[in-house]
Amino acid sequence: MAYDPVVSKPAADGGTQRTPILVDCDTGIDDSLALLYAVASPDCDLVAVTCTSGNVDARQVAENTRAVLELAGRSDVEVAIGRETPLERALVTTPETHGPRGIGYAELPPARMPLSPRFGPDLIVEEARRRPGELTLVTLAPLTNVALAVLSEPKLPRLLRRIVIMGGSYRSPGNTAPTTEWNVNVDPEAAKIVFEAFDADGAEGSGVGSTGPGSTRPIALGLDVTERAKLLPHHLAEIAARAGCSPDGGGPDGRTNPVIRYLADALRFYMEFHSRYDHFFGAFIHDPLALATAIDPTLVRTEPVTVDVELDGRLTTGETVADWRRVWGRPPNVDVAVEADAGRFFERFIERVGDLARG
Repeated sequence: MAYDPVVSKPAADGGTQRTPILVDCDTGIDDSLALLYAVASPDCDLVAVTCTSGNVDARQVAENTRAVLELAGRSDVEVAIGRETPLERALVTTPETHGPRGIGYAELPPARMPLSPRFGPDLIVEEARRRPGELTLVTLAPLTNVALAVLSEPKLPRLLRRIVIMGGSYRSPGNTAPTTEWNVNVDPEAAKIVFEAFDADGAEGSGVGSTGPGSTRPIALGLDVTERAKLLPHHLAEIAARAGCSPDGGGPDGRTNPVIRYLADALRFYMEFHSRYDHFFGAFIHDPLALATAIDPTLVRTEPVTVDVELDGRLTTGETVADWRRVWGRPPNVDVAVEADAGRFFERFIERVGDLARG
């Protein structure tokens, strides 16, 4: 079942119609690539970014987010911090995956743009109320901020155009525990609140059971799909070539391309991590695929399914349990991605980020 496309249509003035996107992230390496993709996409209107802890602590997330946006020339994008700890559990971060500051070996100048005075969950609710039915929320982090937003505004599922979630493991092993994915594992209580919000919203007859206009059912990209977005050294070389420089950022005039230099240094750390643990020299870029799907949903094929989150399992806490055989008899609350067009995604990623780097 396809996710209904709502983007990339010609505007009345001959330009490209842009999708309003709000990103909630825990900016590590692949989050930063997703932000670069958003900025580089002519069909994306990046409204704001909210930050929570996950890959690194929330304060470092906010620093990384602002520094990456400044690198991309978008110091105008509002960046807000949300909750800095999971709802009930102690915070666990992942410096072995993303580095102690979350951006691998990369060095960026300290962010100059000020943080928003708004609290992240409040920003989500306020922006959804300001443009009801228009905003797509893309979550690339533990769902802590989104859970708080739902608790403060239960109508949030109907105020959003859609929520796209990078999180969960639906038809594959986990990457944190045998059956759990990182974002859900960090704050499973928050994930359960968010998934149940769409269960409850469906019971009210809001259109959650449909896939056309009016559907508020989220689309979730789990590891079985996002791990098909495997960035290899030749992809980085192609981005650099499009930007007119070498893969390490060196230009023909002797100057360094700052975007390519950032990518090279951040991704080298990420590729070394995957070489140690996943036995290939490359990187799964989960978050950019989710961001790209929010802009163009035809990149994935989905199936509607009922999803719940295990909180009490001795071995399975944080598992996203999907009722593929419909044994629960409950209506679907999530459109789970089951296939992704990784080739088309990488064509766009190389083109757009390469053009951004070229300036």
